[in-house]
Amino acid sequence: MNLDFTPQEEQFRQEVASFLRAELPEDIANKVAMDERLSREDMVRWHAILQARGWLANHWPKEHGGPGWTATQRYIFEYESAMANAPRPIQFGINMLGPVLIKFGSEEQKAHYLPRILDGSDWWCQGYSEPGAGSDLASLKTTAELRGDKYIVNGQKTWTTLGQHANMMFCLVRTEKTAKKQEGISFLLIDMRMPGIEVRPIITIDGEHEVNEVFLTNVEVPVENLVGQQGHGWTCAKYLLGYERTGMAGVGYAYAALYRLKKAAATVQRRGAPLLSQPGFRRELALLEIEAGNLRVTNFRTLAAVEKGGGSAAAASMLKIQGSRLRQAINALSLRAMGVYGPRVVNDLTDEAELDLQDIGPAASTRAAVTYLNNRKLSIFGGSNEVQMNIISKTIGL
Repeated sequence: MNLDFTPQEEQFRQEVASFLRAELPEDIANKVAMDERLSREDMVRWHAILQARGWLANHWPKEHGGPGWTATQRYIFEYESAMANAPRPIQFGINMLGPVLIKFGSEEQKAHYLPRILDGSDWWCQGYSEPGAGSDLASLKTTAELRGDKYIVNGQKTWTTLGQHANMMFCLVRTEKTAKKQEGISFLLIDMRMPGIEVRPIITIDGEHEVNEVFLTNVEVPVENLVGQQGHGWTCAKYLLGYERTGMAGVGYAYAALYRLKKAAATVQRRGAPLLSQPGFRRELALLEIEAGNLRVTNFRTLAAVEKGGGSAAAASMLKIQGSRLRQAINALSLRAMGVYGPRVVNDLTDEAELDLQDIGPAASTRAAVTYLNNRKLSIFGGSNEVQMNIISKTIGL
């Protein structure tokens, strides 16, 4: 990684690498290396392995079940995991809801939900985006009317990732109509098994069922499932998005993708020589590696600032923008490295998702195309890159 670690940090890096060699199931690592879709069972299995070691919620404080790691340790763990082809743990409970509950939740909510996130009893999904309220999240229209000791929720959420597996959803709802859009929004915890909830699949451009739309019709939610104060949900939402966007840098995953690209380029032949030996390709690859190094250092600085109580929305947005751009650029170069096979796979995927891809070309070209198509979302979800630029300009006063 070319960073100056202390002896203790280097020892920790070796401990993580040894753990991954010993405990990461080979079949799961192979799926990640081949960019294949993980099943629910795969994700639950890896979740349980990490929790058994105490490394699942690695940014949670010790008193809530985390290991109490430093920013450097978290960075090392993400990097080594990516290079070992380990999947990311299920994000929504661990990396999104957990920090919100720790900061804003009641003692009863912490005592009930945090252990269930850790032991896998609850699979959470995120009820943020709506039709017409994606990047402009404050325009959401899903309502929650307080009637006695229950909220009655009506509305629609979309792009709900892995919602088909979830039994719980943390959801932004409008509890009051106010002149300022960000006011009057509340943060609710909703049981997905309640009557009035319908989950419909959205098939993405790569032919996969990863996201969904969720319809809520007169769904009853107990008042004790309100996180924080009514009408103050935007504070929770911004706090969560800060965690989400910082994590979207995906430095380790960018380096893992670069490693796989170089490995493929050493095999693919162009004019009788490996692609990796050709000056034009090597130049493009070198530029991506420079960008990856810049992103790595910036991400590390941001994590260190957050650990000391600093950090900013602008920094998180910058990491989100640059991380998504870099990974998409790596995906694009990987697809081009497949030569005539890559573009043909893309065209056939977009025209006919049911096409048998095995007859088109090398398996590598199929993987490159599917990854390229799926990762077009990186610059959109979590707030589009255009919105992140607005956040940066407002934060620093441009």
